[in-house]
Amino acid sequence: MSYPTGSHDTDRPDAKATEQPSSPSPSANNANANANAGADTTSSSSSTKPQTSVRDAAAQSPETYEDEHVHSVYESIAGHFSSTRYKPWPFIASFLRERVTPGSVGLDVGCGNGKYLGVRESGDVHIVGSDRSPSLVGIAGQRGFDVAVADGLALPFRAGCADFVLCIAVIHHMSTRERRVDALRKLLACVRADGGQVLVYVWALEQSSSRRGWDANSAQDQLVPWVMKANQNKPKGDKDKDSGGNAGVDTTYERFYHLYREGELEEDLRAAGGRVIESGYEKDNWWVIGGHGDEEAKQQP
Repeated sequence: MSYPTGSHDTDRPDAKATEQPSSPSPSANNANANANAGADTTSSSSSTKPQTSVRDAAAQSPETYEDEHVHSVYESIAGHFSSTRYKPWPFIASFLRERVTPGSVGLDVGCGNGKYLGVRESGDVHIVGSDRSPSLVGIAGQRGFDVAVADGLALPFRAGCADFVLCIAVIHHMSTRERRVDALRKLLACVRADGGQVLVYVWALEQSSSRRGWDANSAQDQLVPWVMKANQNKPKGDKDKDSGGNAGVDTTYERFYHLYREGELEEDLRAAGGRVIESGYEKDNWWVIGGHGDEEAKQQP
């Protein structure tokens, strides 16, 4: 079965944001008054820090770096981030509706607000979601989904428990190759040996035609700003409570991304012991569908 390819923006298909260059800042800084409200302000110069400084800083203490530039950021922007993630991406919805058979059990690792957990409207497939962000898990739980807080490198699921695993826009937040390969290895461990599949999506380095402007010559390790206007992350009707950012001022958060070059995701999957079933490019993103390699499949009970 083939999948449709198109030009939809698989990072933010429905968010109304404009792009602007950014200047170096800590993970949360005041932004000037001209910053677009809640903009994912990526561009070819999304961080003026040299690639080596980002990569070296991450390598010194990957866990600490990701806490600052990934986990704490999503906790701070969870409410606003969730409001921009409500429409399932067509390719992934297609996978769930056309490839997943009735009665299947799946996992969504990095489920965010749970937008893929209810794609199979008939309810004939059960998907358990997990995410590192308690706030995003809370939002998904309020929507009635089966979710848990879990780190992608320490998943609580039994080996071979799932027929399929989704992992959308997560692996690129791991700050070293060792951690990215290990994360893929953990996904593969969750699916059954006889036909289990993982679908992984990551941001692409090759985005020369997009608003971000990155291309094959750009730095792969980037700090990508998320600008949020004052009070934008507050629940409706709760004007006094500070639920992200400083009252009365705009805030910029910097998220770490490793931009995948062509073929790199497949290389990492194979390094994790997996087998590439299918792969491709969907505007601004690389994706791969993988399963167990022959040796891994033989060893799994």
